[in-house]
Amino acid sequence: MSIKLLQEKIGAKPDGVFGPGTMKAAMVYYKMSPERTAHFFGQTSHETGGLKIFSENLNYNVKGLLSIFKKYFFTSSIASSYALQPEKIANRVYASRMGNGDETSGDGWKYRGRGALQLTGKDNYKAFSVYIKDPEILTNPDLVTSKYAFESAMFFFDKNKLWSICDKGVNKIIITELTKKINGGINGLEDRVQKTGAYYEHLK
Repeated sequence: MSIKLLQEKIGAKPDGVFGPGTMKAAMVYYKMSPERTAHFFGQTSHETGGLKIFSENLNYNVKGLLSIFKKYFFTSSIASSYALQPEKIANRVYASRMGNGDETSGDGWKYRGRGALQLTGKDNYKAFSVYIKDPEILTNPDLVTSKYAFESAMFFFDKNKLWSICDKGVNKIIITELTKKINGGINGLEDRVQKTGAYYEHLK
């Protein structure tokens, strides 16, 4: 989902700029408080490279496979046979887990990470389809890249009870707590802090 598509959806001026007008329109459209809005878009903006990337990039070379997915590519020979083949990589890495079938099922690629917080795995797509009341998601998962990019991230916030963290306020301590729940660590913390703070200023 591009910023312009988001703006069209929420009734903001479709100028492709994620500024104060768009922030306020999003807050109203999604019925969120200023704190929740700032935290939500601060985190999702970081995770999507500035609201630009809504589908997982699995185009890894041999070196990348051996370092990032060494559990699945434990020899150079295996890595070489998969390198720079995103679909094949996804089917191996995500096989037989998260509700996916085995490597030959194609589920790994079909249900790869999509949306503002990378919804991944058939079980999660199925749960999200129930949450959003749209069974088409299971047959057309690209809807999570476009139509439901942010709704899928809200599903993650709901499922993991993250809104209560957002409600504590907007400061580095709270942003760090939220980042750990989303990232599993504090990768990109300073960017998240900067974005969240800037967005909060837009909404005051």
